[in-house]
Amino acid sequence: MTDKNAQPGNRSEEIGADLESPHRLIEARLEKMAELGKSVELYPYGYDRTHTSAQLQDQEAKLAAGEVKIRYPGRIMAKRGTGKTLFVPISDEWGTVQAYFRKDDLGEEPFRLIQKLVDIGDWIGVEGTLFRTRTGEMTVKVEKYVFLAKAIRPLPEKYHDMSLENKCRRRYLDLAMNQECRDRFKLRSEIITEIRAFFGREEFMEVETPVLQTLYGGATARPFKTHHNSLDMTLFLRIADELYLKRLIVGGLEKVYEIAKDFRNEGMDRTHNPEFTMLECYAAYWDYHDMMDLMERLMGQLAEKFSDGGKLKYGEHELDFGKPFARVRFMDALAEKTGLDLMVLSDEEVAKVAKKEGITLKKGMGRDKILDELFSELVEPELIQPTFVMDHPKELSPLAKAHRETDGLVERFELFVAGFELANSFSELNDPREQRQRFLAQKELLDAGDEEAQQLDEDFLQALEQGMPPTGGLGLGIDRLVMLLIDSNNIRDVLLFPHMRPEQGQV
Repeated sequence: MTDKNAQPGNRSEEIGADLESPHRLIEARLEKMAELGKSVELYPYGYDRTHTSAQLQDQEAKLAAGEVKIRYPGRIMAKRGTGKTLFVPISDEWGTVQAYFRKDDLGEEPFRLIQKLVDIGDWIGVEGTLFRTRTGEMTVKVEKYVFLAKAIRPLPEKYHDMSLENKCRRRYLDLAMNQECRDRFKLRSEIITEIRAFFGREEFMEVETPVLQTLYGGATARPFKTHHNSLDMTLFLRIADELYLKRLIVGGLEKVYEIAKDFRNEGMDRTHNPEFTMLECYAAYWDYHDMMDLMERLMGQLAEKFSDGGKLKYGEHELDFGKPFARVRFMDALAEKTGLDLMVLSDEEVAKVAKKEGITLKKGMGRDKILDELFSELVEPELIQPTFVMDHPKELSPLAKAHRETDGLVERFELFVAGFELANSFSELNDPREQRQRFLAQKELLDAGDEEAQQLDEDFLQALEQGMPPTGGLGLGIDRLVMLLIDSNNIRDVLLFPHMRPEQGQV
């Protein structure tokens, strides 16, 4: 909404920009702050806004024709002009509106303050009427203004050149300087709102489960550990909320879901952050086929709302969510890539296949981890269109129900899109005797050095012994879903505050 010459990357004036260091810039601003404080309140308690920038844009014709007084606050993004006039773009959450200051309208002292002591990055509120400049710019003709906050530190000189690391480390600067960044996180909020609406229509009940847990479980991952001082006991940040949600099914709640923060003490890459948002849902009397249908409905509706006709552009690919998703069996996909039926091979033979494919085997890796690594290396990158990978080996899925037709497999699917996993689902294991045996097998892996193996949860087993009906469960990665819907290839783009290594000199 502003003149291109007034954009932050082309600012014609930055008070103190010719000084020799950022420290000198801050000193100069502090000096102006001291002088400004003699005349105005530097940090008032509020401001009675009449319109946002979006509302001014929508209602411009009506407001300008009636010479309606508007009150509009925001951050100063540039200053240009000489003599008795100033043009100042002012930005709020939704966009930017140009403000026009005239010495003859304001008076000598108020004009001097805005011209000499107010800096780019400061917050002000302007009051006046709308008009169009000769260049066609929607502008507020300022009759008076109020100072709202002084920025002691200057904004970046060239926000277009900010690195991804800088944007992630100081997201407030990315948000302040970049409307696209603000829009991206608004879209994330809209996506989550739509997901909640979908599960409401599907008659699921939203619930909350503990973040601090005495035992971690529900996934294969290494946890974060903490200590409760009053109880003098070790606690873990949850790696999943599965076991608590299934306790609710035991208790008689038939359809539940939670959008939760989970924490896994693992490496970071373009699709992994140690703190992430997961949706998990469970439905009594469902199985993994029902959950496949649910995922197709959810993804179809999200794609319809946030793309064009159910087709999403992601990188160089066009992803089609408007038709039934492809289905492939886990072991069949591996057999196609290796030319071998890994189901009949011994553990040693599976390890040899992995080494031949260039996979590094770590201490404590069981057959399940080796198969998972093989799949990640050989199959996942080629799963571009929405694909349900089904019927995993039993050792890979200690919480899933045995396959009703094929020995050695379980009823599980993972949804892959654009080469990465988006969702995971089981026909949930509800036989407490078999669940105990699965936990004991995981304990053997844990004792052998596999830090990601699951622990035996006696309280959960006691809950299962009360009886849990047939149940379908699903976990959906919200961050990866947002990546998909906004066409981003890095999870940091969709997290307001991703985890970063400390800067040099920081603790």
